[in-house]
Amino acid sequence: MPTKIYSKAKILIVEEQPLAQSYMKQSLERLGFRQLRFADHANSAKEQCLSEEFDLIVCSFNLNKHQDGYQLYEELRVKQLIKSSTGFIFISAETSGSLVHSVLELQPDDFLVKPFTVQELKIRIERILKRKHDLQTVYSLIDDGNDSKAIKFIDTALDKKNNNYSPILLRLKGDALLRLKRAQDAKDFFKSVLDIQKFAWAKVGLVEALIANNEHILAQRMLKTMLERQETRLVALDLLGRLEIKLNQFELAQSFLSQAAEIAPRNITRQKSLSNVSLINHDYEKSYLTQKDIATFAKHSIHDHPDVYLNAARAGIDFALTTDQTDQIQRISRQTNQYINDLKKQFPNNTNQAQIDVLNARLHYLKDEHQKAKKLIEQLDDDDTHIRSVDGALDKAKAFHELGFHQKAQTLFTQIISHCERHPAVSDTTYLRYIQQQQSERRDIKMGPKELNNHAVSQFNKGQLNTALEAFTQAFRVMPRNQSIALNLLQCLFDSTKQSGSSFNMDLARRCYALLDKTKLQADQTQRLDKILHIAKEMNLDIQSASE
Repeated sequence: MPTKIYSKAKILIVEEQPLAQSYMKQSLERLGFRQLRFADHANSAKEQCLSEEFDLIVCSFNLNKHQDGYQLYEELRVKQLIKSSTGFIFISAETSGSLVHSVLELQPDDFLVKPFTVQELKIRIERILKRKHDLQTVYSLIDDGNDSKAIKFIDTALDKKNNNYSPILLRLKGDALLRLKRAQDAKDFFKSVLDIQKFAWAKVGLVEALIANNEHILAQRMLKTMLERQETRLVALDLLGRLEIKLNQFELAQSFLSQAAEIAPRNITRQKSLSNVSLINHDYEKSYLTQKDIATFAKHSIHDHPDVYLNAARAGIDFALTTDQTDQIQRISRQTNQYINDLKKQFPNNTNQAQIDVLNARLHYLKDEHQKAKKLIEQLDDDDTHIRSVDGALDKAKAFHELGFHQKAQTLFTQIISHCERHPAVSDTTYLRYIQQQQSERRDIKMGPKELNNHAVSQFNKGQLNTALEAFTQAFRVMPRNQSIALNLLQCLFDSTKQSGSSFNMDLARRCYALLDKTKLQADQTQRLDKILHIAKEMNLDIQSASE
């Protein structure tokens, strides 16, 4: 590599361990680098990136003061504190799968595992600096948002023979075509690249172009083959999740996004999509666990915000209202209070008291302290004409409904939906669909989840089977993953049919059985289910077949 690039290259080393920092300094100086800067924590690195432009940043993942390396790189990229022409090398002693996959998803220029030799460092740095230097023009065009000009420059560069950067330039061109939303051009381009060589990135690009071009079946077919290869599995799961959302196949979307989140849990954007899809699927436990992950990984990151803590608390209450396990409800209540305390500690000057009051009202309701809950909710300002927070307004609408203020709840739901439709940037289409679903369900079903189930059990015990059946059916609609409700509904379906001779709802019975069959039941529940299956056999009703 030319000595000129060596001597001019500005390098920032982000490393909090003095010995490791000293080793990096000596190693780089031995290699001929002179313009070295050092930061022992993320804030120092950001300050230096604001005042200087670096050719390369070598960053340790293991930073313990506030942000870690992952969070630092993500913020530098999102806030454009570094340019595309700045190389970035992660170094880490930790090599767990979740860390490596999370880091690689950010697409740094390299990932170096500690301990490493000076020669290894030399090879990596030389390669990156030379590439960034030689492709400076195209990177500058991309940074300036001038993708059309970047494509013309790339085409000119590709016309030259023996271009060592052909694969990189081809990838940059494909990305630019996708950003320009030239779906057909991108599709044709990626196909032509794959005809030459089967690059993994070209397969991903082709799938993105197919999805943008509404060629969903072909995209699904390609993605399912990509699932089988380790290097493309994560991106295939992510794209399948996004595609199934687009196709309104929310159960499938949740399955794919859950698998992707297990592999690389630090992608907050994907975790938010997973939480929203889980809500549509009435999987309040999954939504809660996902919001807990978001609260864990968002702390100190660019995603850290009061809503992170509020939403984790809200998700906990939503889940607690759909479970009948007392110990779980108590645990979630404690955790919810902890999130509220964390919020006050992390953002002491933020004005969230009204939203915290709504949360506390819902906590009182959860503990059957209805008068306390009503008193708290009645003290709140009723002026909801201006929606300051969609999440906060939705939580308030839920509280209104649970405490019997049904008209207020419906009015607020309508205002929230109108606000989201006028300002599409404030919530994605999945979340809007969930809000619409909540309005519809709560318009039809006046009782909260707990009262609904208690009412159904009470009517069943009194022998009012038709009333109980209607209540259990409504409860199963809003809590389709609650095994106790599924078992009660199945029992009621058979008892009601035997008592009144009414027609048997086979589809509903099969959906109840499908849940119970894949759930670990308690001993008494297993016995009840066995008795029901015996009755079904006597009545020649096959509820164990898959629902159509």
